[in-house]
Amino acid sequence: MKKLLDHINFPSDLRALNQDDLPQLAKELREFIIDIVATKEGHLGASLGVVELTIALHYVFNTPEDLLVWDVGHQAYGHKLLTGRKSLFHTNRQLHGISGFPKREESDYDTFGVGHSSTSISAALGMAIASQLKGEDRHHVAIIGDASIASGMAFEGLNHAGVTDANLLVILNDNAIGIDPSVGALKQYLTNVKNGIQKQDNIFEALNFDYTGPIDGHDLDALIKELQRLKTVKGPKFLHVITTKGKGLKQAEENQVIYHAPGKFDATTGDLITKSASSLTKFQDVFGLTLLELAEHNPKIVGITPAMPTGSSLKFMMDQMPDRAIDVGIAEQHAVTLSAGMATQGMVVFCNIYSTFLQRAYDQVIHDVALQNLPVIFCLDRAGLVGEDGATHHGVFDLAYLRCIPNLIIFAPRDETELRNIMYTAQLGLQHPIAIRYPRGYGVIPDWKQPYKKLEIGKGEVLKSGKDIAVLTVGFIAQNAKEALLKVDAKDTIAHYDMRFVKPLDEALLHEVFKSFKYIITVEDGTVKGGFGSAILEFAAEHQYYTPIKILGVPDAFVEQGSVAQLQQLAQFDTDHIVKSIEVALLAIKSN
Repeated sequence: MKKLLDHINFPSDLRALNQDDLPQLAKELREFIIDIVATKEGHLGASLGVVELTIALHYVFNTPEDLLVWDVGHQAYGHKLLTGRKSLFHTNRQLHGISGFPKREESDYDTFGVGHSSTSISAALGMAIASQLKGEDRHHVAIIGDASIASGMAFEGLNHAGVTDANLLVILNDNAIGIDPSVGALKQYLTNVKNGIQKQDNIFEALNFDYTGPIDGHDLDALIKELQRLKTVKGPKFLHVITTKGKGLKQAEENQVIYHAPGKFDATTGDLITKSASSLTKFQDVFGLTLLELAEHNPKIVGITPAMPTGSSLKFMMDQMPDRAIDVGIAEQHAVTLSAGMATQGMVVFCNIYSTFLQRAYDQVIHDVALQNLPVIFCLDRAGLVGEDGATHHGVFDLAYLRCIPNLIIFAPRDETELRNIMYTAQLGLQHPIAIRYPRGYGVIPDWKQPYKKLEIGKGEVLKSGKDIAVLTVGFIAQNAKEALLKVDAKDTIAHYDMRFVKPLDEALLHEVFKSFKYIITVEDGTVKGGFGSAILEFAAEHQYYTPIKILGVPDAFVEQGSVAQLQQLAQFDTDHIVKSIEVALLAIKSN
């Protein structure tokens, strides 16, 4: 049998097919996604679950004239394959390749750039109102999952849309899971609707949406028939679609959390390809295991995460202490203010949020936590460059956006033991809130479970002595600097300081550094605008030090996807670039 997908490059090709051919196309599309993701890695389950819905949308609507907005974008691989990127899909999430998420500059079919959740309804509504104002007759469709629609921003969009006559269709892709299983009262409501036992009024009809469903999201004929009908309905519409995440791959259907982004696997059998065992531990697991250990001895400890129990490793505590470890769903603002409320009652709250997602709760950090000086312990996972997820997920802005907030302590551990010790120190009781940032991936110490040591707040550490050049680092990037120092000549002239705290800075140590060294290099896994290096510059200016300072870190640009090693090289703070900066400093000192 000839492959239909070979001849489908754009939706216009798809729309030329007979409707009876579409199930065969769905089968081929799934196989294509599985074959590529099996070797190149990426987000698998979400895209497998919406293959029929993707085909139906591009078959019924005149894309790109009609506008589709995919929420988050984990599920958009099929969309990319049908919209001109099939030949490029092997570069998905690779350096200089196509993005793992919809991206406006990549294709006219990607109407809105996504990566974070719950933006689709607001964006699509904005497009629909703009079309009205311009007198354009086009359709606007937001495709959102059941985990994302429970977020506050999604409700804000629904609330507004319900009092407009905008040509907006919201499609709820209901599979009862985001990355981890969905939680909350809305999830229970949707489950009841699905099972036909929901007796209350329909919540979406109450918001003035024309509601239909639930319908089978894997039945192409039913999807196409309903979408064609909805094209004739005026005003805001809501279609409830039931899908299975991982559809078409047995293991992905049965192990939906693991197969959300499974890494490499056998495309034929679906079995995961086992990696060689590492003697090292991921930072997220150091956090999760340490928190559980501390909570066993401190009954006031509570853990909170917005929809990332597995990714943050709060799951360890959830399994052992479900009443004290809470997944609030995709609700970063709520997570922060919930933590603040608990802190007012004397609880020791560890609020674990990915660095990039804390951006979504910035006002709550300022208004609800810092302004009231509540000792919430923020643990910011995935800080720094995170790799293949790209610009939407890099946690590179936290040092800059947190450093300006009064009352907030900021700490970055250089290794697993430091993370363990700052968590221990924080739960003993602090006078202020604290943000602890640490990277994605593995640490460097196999035997990191050492006896706890209380850390002095605002105290840096000398890792290596020297006399001419001081390298100042904060966080895990200290490992790059350590390796760089082993590669340079004149090692004895170069000192290495782990400042540990970006706020408060160890001013006594900094005075010593500025009085003792001829050249200073700062290195951080974060933006150079307003970050750690900027704090050192401000200190130098305030105290009228004129020592030359070189700042290494993420440049003033959004960094694309690629491996962490590739991106550090691109941003010029990998080991080799630190070596080059040291060599330039040595030459500058000699010339003077």
